[in-house]
Amino acid sequence: MFGAKAQIACLEKGLKFDLVMVPFTMDHRYEPKHPEVLRINPKRQVPVLVHGDAEIFDSTQIFEYLEHVRPQPPLWPGEPAARARARLLELKSDEVFFPLIIRLMGLQNRLEDPAAQDAIAQGRRYYAEMDAVLQGRTYLAGEYTYADIAFYMAQLFAARLGAPMDAAAPNLLGWREHMTARPAVNQVVLQFANTLKSYKLPIPDFIERAAAAKRS
Repeated sequence: MFGAKAQIACLEKGLKFDLVMVPFTMDHRYEPKHPEVLRINPKRQVPVLVHGDAEIFDSTQIFEYLEHVRPQPPLWPGEPAARARARLLELKSDEVFFPLIIRLMGLQNRLEDPAAQDAIAQGRRYYAEMDAVLQGRTYLAGEYTYADIAFYMAQLFAARLGAPMDAAAPNLLGWREHMTARPAVNQVVLQFANTLKSYKLPIPDFIERAAAAKRS
């Protein structure tokens, strides 16, 4: 998820980059870890970015770096208060919403489990909060920002793990369709669909629609 955030941001910025995917198998997951990930990130996680002498980990830190090296098109608002609000939305997506979704890992076949039900209920409350934020807006912070990229990927994983958005959040559903149609987002979503298909894993309906539209 976090690697996809950085990939979408690079595409939105129109940057040329070499994408190195870390090894993954269903039996061994991400082991052995990619040596560059181990060297650069003490947390042993993707994404990492290498740009000349700069070696950076953490998707949010990569966002900040990209904004400095390629200011156009801007993906943070220019006005300080608006930028702070957008940064807070991005932080909440990663640090408030996504930890709820992590709790669903391994519970996809037991969504009636109290732990799963609690995570889903809290996820719905967060969806309601973001739906209200989107009232009268196309994007979460008004203009398109890194906050949209972060929450799009987080809700994608939520949909996969049993906590999808639904008709109770109509503004969010419209936002998701708008986001999925963006070329940078669409490219990454289609890669994700192909990966799920290769592992014979369920594909969320909105991703399936995007893949079908591309095929047609």
